[in-house]
Amino acid sequence: MKEIKIPELAESITEGTIAEWLVKKGDKIEKGDAVVELETDKVNVEVNADSAGVLTEIVANEGDDVEVGDVIAKVDENGEASGDTSSSETKDKAKADEQPKQEESKQEAPKQAEPQKDQQADDNKQDVVASPAARKRARELNIDLSQVSTRDPLGRVRPEDVEAAAKAENEPKQEQKPTKQEATKQSEKTEFDKPVERIKLSRRRQTIAKNLVAVQHETAMLTTFNEVDMTAVMKLRSERKENFIKKHDVKLGFMSFFTKAVVGALKEFPEINSEIQGNELVLKKFYDIGIAVSTEEGLVVPVVRDADRLDFAGVERAIGELSVKAKNKELSLKDLQGGTFTITNGGTFGSMMSTPILNAPQVGILGMHNIIKRPMAMPDGSIEVRPMMYLALSYDHRVVDGAEAVQFLVRIKQMLEDPYDLLLEG
Repeated sequence: MKEIKIPELAESITEGTIAEWLVKKGDKIEKGDAVVELETDKVNVEVNADSAGVLTEIVANEGDDVEVGDVIAKVDENGEASGDTSSSETKDKAKADEQPKQEESKQEAPKQAEPQKDQQADDNKQDVVASPAARKRARELNIDLSQVSTRDPLGRVRPEDVEAAAKAENEPKQEQKPTKQEATKQSEKTEFDKPVERIKLSRRRQTIAKNLVAVQHETAMLTTFNEVDMTAVMKLRSERKENFIKKHDVKLGFMSFFTKAVVGALKEFPEINSEIQGNELVLKKFYDIGIAVSTEEGLVVPVVRDADRLDFAGVERAIGELSVKAKNKELSLKDLQGGTFTITNGGTFGSMMSTPILNAPQVGILGMHNIIKRPMAMPDGSIEVRPMMYLALSYDHRVVDGAEAVQFLVRIKQMLEDPYDLLLEG
């Protein structure tokens, strides 16, 4: 009998939740087959079988939390799939099991003189296919055979199954006393007079909540705001979008302008491209920019690697590929690890202004918002209607001073309002 265990996933991932079993008990599987989908903090990953055989037992059910090294299923290398068993073998097995059942029925007959309130339960016991040793052990432990789960692919109850059932019956008695943590959770539950629905938080949502609260507690987070006139960017996109698509086979969007502007500003203010490790400040000499993407399971932040080495088309292509992978649940752990700075665009949902929360251990995050036409006073005193966007920079004040944060955001504003130089530099 071989065990299927949760493998080492990544250095930062030690546990997950069983999202979906891809096979069922009794199925024949081959070595390397995906057997279960595991939901982790960041992505869903598939766990593969280490050996071929028949899946005889599922230890961890869908929704169960598991850790690296936990046994989640067992495989019989010499077993046969339940659908492949010939009818003749099944009949022979049934006959072989029927004889000891009849003999034991005769032996147990004198005991049936008791009141017939348990007659139905006794009938159920007789319908169970079990070895004589299993029946004897069930009588000794006062276990109902019809309630025993068997590991045998043919459904035959064995002594070890009875032992497991007896052990399971004793566990609820020990679990009657809730732990302090369970007691706290129960006390936090609010009862309502009107209808409600309770939905268990997904592991990813739990992790997001835990990380966001940790950021609030462990960093000195502040946010500074500014606004940018998007006239020049929108004009440039309009002028070049057709030629850009023909040449690069990808659309020229806003994100490439913001990504290149962020990289340029980070080079001028390197402390914002860093993180704290113990008593050291680690200044990163590379520019892996995280782009927040909203999915059904929650926000994920895939990373555009070496954004400083990519041109506008390269940035747009990388963002497009990561967005598709995110929505199709195809992101790998590598796609999500190692970002140095994050950009989030709440404007796609209509946000006018917000305070983005840091993506730890990064010390800076830029928030984009929707573009709204507003009357603006021009340098010559005239009033013009311009497409304006509010920008927000959240930063860790332990590393970044207010003056640096303000200048960083102003520099981004300047590059976006003069994107022709940005294109040339990019």
